[in-house]
Amino acid sequence: MDSSSQPTTHAGNGSKPFEVGAAAVRDPQTVTPEGKRLTKAIDGVRIRQAVTQTDERGSLCEVYDLRWGFADEPLVYVYTVTVPPGQKRGWVVHAEQDDRLFMSKGAVKVVLYDARPASPTHQVVQEIFSGEFDRTLLRIPAGVFHAVVNIGQTEVEFVNMPTRPYIHEEPDKYRLAEDTDAIPYAL
Repeated sequence: MDSSSQPTTHAGNGSKPFEVGAAAVRDPQTVTPEGKRLTKAIDGVRIRQAVTQTDERGSLCEVYDLRWGFADEPLVYVYTVTVPPGQKRGWVVHAEQDDRLFMSKGAVKVVLYDARPASPTHQVVQEIFSGEFDRTLLRIPAGVFHAVVNIGQTEVEFVNMPTRPYIHEEPDKYRLAEDTDAIPYAL
């Protein structure tokens, strides 16, 4: 067995090393030493980590600024969504609009599935984690299914700034059941 599957761990005090049992499997690398996630990104998905400024008065976090070059389309519609602890929203996809989500409160996992047949990342699943201390602005292209899962103990809140206004008479919103077999991911 090679050293990557059967490591020896040292106690750090010069004592005898600890042998990991054969049934144990080493975790794969998930981040670089700089903290960048190693997951495969879906084509067209954009992620911008937000910076929260904190002082004795509280905190301030910028949500969206056209000067960032995050999107060319103007803001045309904005709404907020909440997800109680232990709850999920999804699977949902849009045919004509992109979503621009800003994760502002709570601990959240956003799961994406690329259903676009012509995409170079067709059928790829991507997980994105965000929280109050790691807020995220996320762009999800049309044709990419997405679900939002509250993985924390408090309510999740996020803002959506889609690239087109909601048309109440004919919503550009299509859903699959949470336990669908069409997406290779269990929410």
